[in-house]
Amino acid sequence: MIITVVDDDPSVRKALGRLIKTAGYDAEAYASAEDFLDSSAPEGSDCLILDVHLPGMSGLELQAELSRSHHRCPIVFISAFSDENARDEAVRNGAIEFLPKPLDSEDLLNIIGQAVGASPS
Repeated sequence: MIITVVDDDPSVRKALGRLIKTAGYDAEAYASAEDFLDSSAPEGSDCLILDVHLPGMSGLELQAELSRSHHRCPIVFISAFSDENARDEAVRNGAIEFLPKPLDSEDLLNIIGQAVGASPS
């Protein structure tokens, strides 16, 4: 199972990558939506942990682009900002969860486990 993180904060990418690997999943991380789209990750991701506020294309715009191109994987949004409009839009467009930063590690891992419907490999 590959869990992909898209967040512009290097410390968040590193910490989430470690957490995901410690839980037994494979982890990939990207600094921007554009980097993610330019990779092979959209086809190989089993779950996407996506920051709302990214430079360039936002997390919500990436969600819309993935939907348009029929790349379907569970999306968990994360944000340091309390934004009910963004939360409502993300969930309305299919996000499985919208979590505030700082993240609760146990909650995130439980959500990932539910999203992928299986134990880590």
